[in-house]
Order: sequence, then C-alpha cells, then structure tokens
Amino acid sequence: PEQLAPEQPQQGFLSRFLADDQKCQLMLLKTLQTNPYVKLLLDAMKRSGCAVNRERHFSCEDCNGNVSGGFDASVSQIVLCQNNIRNQAHMNRVVTHELIHTFDHCRAHVDWFTNVRHLACSEIRAANLSGDCSLVNEIFRLRFGLKQHHQTCVRDRAILSILAVRNVSKEVAEKAVDEVFESCFNDHEPFGRIPHNKTYAKYAHRDFQNRHRYYSNI
Repeated sequence: PEQLAPEQPQQGFLSRFLADDQKCQLMLLKTLQTNPYVKLLLDAMKRSGCAVNRERHFSCEDCNGNVSGGFDASVSQIVLCQNNIRNQAHMNRVVTHELIHTFDHCRAHVDWFTNVRHLACSEIRAANLSGDCSLVNEIFRLRFGLKQHHQTCVRDRAILSILAVRNVSKEVAEKAVDEVFESCFNDHEPFGRIPHNKTYAKYAHRDFQNRHRYYSNI
C-alpha cells in the first residue's frame, strides 16, 4: 500500500492519530492471539525458521486509497492500513491474507517486483486460504449461487489484488492468474485443506500441530 506522507499536526489530529493507532494495535493483538487462521500461519512460519514478531513485522499506518494492507517484501513487514480496516473481522482477514504472502516469501524465492506470475500465485493462495471468498463475505458482496463459485471468486480477487499493487493492464493480470491458477489453487500449505470457516481452520491447525507425529510413525 502507498502510505500517506507525514502531515503537519493540527488541532485534534494527534489525538485522532493516537486513537486510530491504538485501536489498530489492540485489534492486531487480538487477531494474533485468538484467530485460528493466524495462529496456524504463525506456527508454520516459526517451524520454517521465519518466526514473526509483532513489533518488528507489523506496522499500523494511514494509507492512500481503499487498500486495507500489504506485505512489503523489501523489509519483510506487513502494513496494516488503520484508516481503512473497519472492524475486528476485517482485521482478521487482512492479517491472514498478508501472512500467507509472508509465508510464501519465507518458503520460496518469490520475485514480487518483476515476475507477475509469482505475484499471481501468492494472490491466488491468499484469496483461496484466507477466508476472502467465504460464503458470508460473498453474500455481503451480493455474489453467490454460481457454479464453481469459490474458484471464480479466488480468480477475481487475485486479479483485483494484482491491479491494486502493480501498474499492469487487466489483460496482463488475467493472463498471469490463468497461467498459474490450477497449481496455485491446489497448493493449500500450510493449511492442508481449504479452510472455509474458523471451524475448518481450527481442524487444520490441529492437523498441522500433529504432522510430525504422523511422519515419525512412517
């Protein structure tokens, strides 16, 4: 996301900024401690040698436009747009989405800035695994009831995400998503399954924690 340039403080601005920042930090802390999607991703990152630290790897900031958050690969930091994140459920989705990008950055040599297919793959995985395309979210968007709707939603959300962060045409974004869609849609790591809701995510987290036991008995 494009952060807002620093402004000269005006009367009332400082108190509003502190309130926004405090609210963002409190919602972030609750997400990290309680959300099953996020807890699984944090465990997976730690197991992969990329442990996440709240003070180091998250930054609450005001952002331009309607972007809710982003992963800054150059400094390995997730930016949370405190002026655009509406509530706790929204914070949960944003943190989950961006942690999937962070997990991909940890486990693979992702060329975020020059290879649009790499970006497309991570955006497909984030849309597929973060709950972005859950039935509840799609109902709020007034989009539901179509055949293979989940796949359609994932494709559309991935394209929109690419267009939001890269200066490419819609045709280029669509081509990149379509070229890698099948393999990236079927890559469910570290969840092992598509977590359609929090219950699925809890089961996935339990299975992830027990994986080493299964492997040790083979």
